[in-house]
Amino acid sequence: MRPRLTPALLAQAGAELADEQGFDALTPSALARRLGVTVPALYAHVPGARGLRVRVALLALEELAERSGAALAGRSGADALRALGDVHRDYAREHPGRWVAAALRLDPEEAASSAGPRLAGLMRAAVRGYALTGEEEVHAVRLVGSTLRGFVDLEAAGGFDHSDPPPAASWDRALAALDAALSGWPATRTHDHEAPR
Repeated sequence: MRPRLTPALLAQAGAELADEQGFDALTPSALARRLGVTVPALYAHVPGARGLRVRVALLALEELAERSGAALAGRSGADALRALGDVHRDYAREHPGRWVAAALRLDPEEAASSAGPRLAGLMRAAVRGYALTGEEEVHAVRLVGSTLRGFVDLEAAGGFDHSDPPPAASWDRALAALDAALSGWPATRTHDHEAPR
């Protein structure tokens, strides 16, 4: 029997296809073949190829936020940082296509209604134990987010496959380095246009 199509079913099936074949392989025609339906049947529930990709991105963000919230409960400081990092790394390993989807650029309306703001809030919660405020907290969140995303993306692309020690050891060092950086965060910093004294 053909499945009864719904936006939620298409998002789930699309996410599974992306995990198996890569996010780039997620197209309406590929998903229609997988489900045994026609492409026009899909378009009754998702507005084209981008709409399908956005659905999978929203699903991935929701899953990441759920996992992150559960992992951070009751933790602070280095423990929170480790928990958040491990959630991201584990998710990327379990769901490589969804991990890529989670970085899809959304338009402002899509982003506002997604779990992205909740995920960003959880990242802020993870760095809150380091007593950073205002702009400094924003800078710290950006550092943590870019470090986690960068490491995980490089590892997923095989960037660490041909050298020792294993990536897990480097991951431990990266998280420890983030903890040290946040613990010793400078309150102010000389701007590039200012001459050093």
